[in-house]
Amino acid sequence: MEQYKQEFIEFMVDSDVLKFGDFTLKSGRKSPFFMNAGAYVTGTQLRRLGEYYAKAIHDNYGLDFDVLFGPAYKGIPLTVATTMAISELYGKDIRYCSNRKEVKDHGDTGILLGSKLKDGDRVVIIEDVTTSGKSIEETFPILKAQADVEIVGLMVSLNRMEKGLSTDKSALEEIREKYGFEARAIVSMAEVTEYLYQKPYKGKVYIDDAQKAAIDAYYEQYGAK
Repeated sequence: MEQYKQEFIEFMVDSDVLKFGDFTLKSGRKSPFFMNAGAYVTGTQLRRLGEYYAKAIHDNYGLDFDVLFGPAYKGIPLTVATTMAISELYGKDIRYCSNRKEVKDHGDTGILLGSKLKDGDRVVIIEDVTTSGKSIEETFPILKAQADVEIVGLMVSLNRMEKGLSTDKSALEEIREKYGFEARAIVSMAEVTEYLYQKPYKGKVYIDDAQKAAIDAYYEQYGAK
């Protein structure tokens, strides 16, 4: 496993973004783990988060793209932090763009924040996590309505590796098949489990035998085929 992936797993735990226990997800599923990207709240956390996204995007998609798009609202700070990190780490200027939930009719009008989209732009979409792919259903038509852009791919922070709401395939696989672009993650839940299982981190074991059994049982029921 790449060094930055190991560091990112520890970073999620340190930031109280990745938690283990009993949680009810928006989908109604009972999950033994939960990820809340809204817990990244400090400048230091956002700077580091942007660096991890930048490295994952570089490794998976390269830097031959023009715009990083983050769906409102959580995607807005992600795009800003990551475009800054790409500039600092790789010396490449990528434009950032996000959508508004409401169309603005005065001043900086329209549905977009940041850069406008132009025909021929190559776009990478960035999100915190995708469980069912519902957000892409909303994002994709917004992008296509603004300009004739090419979607290079989607990058999320954690691949939950569970089946979508309509098929036994993962949400990332469903997106790939439905929209024709790649969908990747900084880390997968399998990598998280492998890295933290029976490994003390700062004096605490986050995934012991009981927690591992709960995760395994969850994937028996909801894991993608």
